[in-house]
Amino acid sequence: MATATDTQPMGFATLSRTLVSLAADVATGVQRAVVGEDNVRTARDNAWDAILADRARAQARLDTSRAVAALAATHPEGRRANRGRSLAALPR
Repeated sequence: MATATDTQPMGFATLSRTLVSLAADVATGVQRAVVGEDNVRTARDNAWDAILADRARAQARLDTSRAVAALAATHPEGRRANRGRSLAALPR
């Protein structure tokens, strides 16, 4: 039976977890010191920024689709009708 005074050798996994935990604590402390307590990034901040970026990409795709549709509507003949014609002969 193990007692409170028994010690076991520290394994590689335990040592690795300890070092990663200490490094994370140091990085967090440095971030708080550099940017201030109120400006520390959180998982919630990162998630919200990802949501906003997704919305911006979706809006850009929608804008591009609308622009392509508008171009197709104003020039229904497309590029195929202009094959073989020189640039000078194209309407401006």
